Amino acid sequence: MNDNRRDFIKKAALGAMYVGGVGVAVPGVIDPEKKDMIESILYDQPKKKSTIRIVMQAQAGPRASVDMMTWYKQMGLEDVTVWTDPPNDNAEFYTATKKVYADNGIAVYGMGNGAVHNQDKIVLNLPGRDEKVEEYLKHLRNLGKSGIHYTTYAHMGNGIWDSPNGTTRGGAVARQLDLNGDHWGRWNSARYRPPLSHGREFTEDELWDNWTYFIKKAAPVAEENNVRIGIHPDDPTGLPSIAGVPRLFSSFERYKKALDIANSPNVGLCLCVGSWMEGGTATGKTAEEMIEYFGKQKKIWKVHFRNINQPLPHFTETFVDNGYTNMYKLMKALKKVNYDGVLFPDHVPRMSIGEQADWAFSVGYIKALRDRVEAEAGK
Repeated sequence: MNDNRRDFIKKAALGAMYVGGVGVAVPGVIDPEKKDMIESILYDQPKKKSTIRIVMQAQAGPRASVDMMTWYKQMGLEDVTVWTDPPNDNAEFYTATKKVYADNGIAVYGMGNGAVHNQDKIVLNLPGRDEKVEEYLKHLRNLGKSGIHYTTYAHMGNGIWDSPNGTTRGGAVARQLDLNGDHWGRWNSARYRPPLSHGREFTEDELWDNWTYFIKKAAPVAEENNVRIGIHPDDPTGLPSIAGVPRLFSSFERYKKALDIANSPNVGLCLCVGSWMEGGTATGKTAEEMIEYFGKQKKIWKVHFRNINQPLPHFTETFVDNGYTNMYKLMKALKKVNYDGVLFPDHVPRMSIGEQADWAFSVGYIKALRDRVEAEAGK
């Protein structure tokens, strides 16, 4: 289209727009508040890069798949998070992982270490606690040496709780938890069973003492190494305890108390909104309210952006567009607090044609929500 024709179409379209919502088309008169919006509809304008980035959980190590990195870029992603375990818990491995992604145009936003995540030795003060805490501090130092500045940490003494898989829309296989049926806790190879996963009831005071012991050692090392620790909610939330073990990250008040104890600019949230939905009203605040409260403090650094069909006692994970929470409202809440961290699809139901379709569907939907919210905010 030549310039003269573009100019004619622009003037004609703008002149025919409704003015001020009165329902009368007034040629040549444009509502100033609508002018920018109208022009953006008429012409493709280059979009500014959003501060809200979407990530995939990717392969760690210097031999990470180039095909997968290409796929990430084809979806428009520029960041990943990765996980590792011993013996690959050293600064050289972390640095090599960061480099292979950087060489392919992708940044490593954060790295977790499964061997120091959900550790009952730390949470419950079991034999070997000090060795496990020192292993966590080494992880923080390795992150600092490699220039990776974020890690997710979960503080559950008997793991993530599941029931046999269920199904969601269209028969897609999905995780569920039914507290009135068969259920168990898990982390790595460990399995935990009710009524008492560790043979006795632990008190809440014990758990707070153990949290204080751990975080007072971890926070200074995180600060020294410029690493932010995002604490993941309990999975499930809303329960004061499960199988004899209190859950410290299952309600707003407990989360707030834990962060007050840490009293560190480097200790904040990895807010899994799906886990938070599991607790329903028992958490004390909705996911949207959590974003508003902690987001204003700039304490949320990673969001697991997923949905479920209903709260406990029996929930099934579902597609991001198919649960009981309005995810558009959550995205608006993130924008309202100027969130500048990452979003991760997380726990996507398994589609019939393969894993890449599962993740691509979620990434595409999340991108569309984000771009809509950005457009509404005038970016």
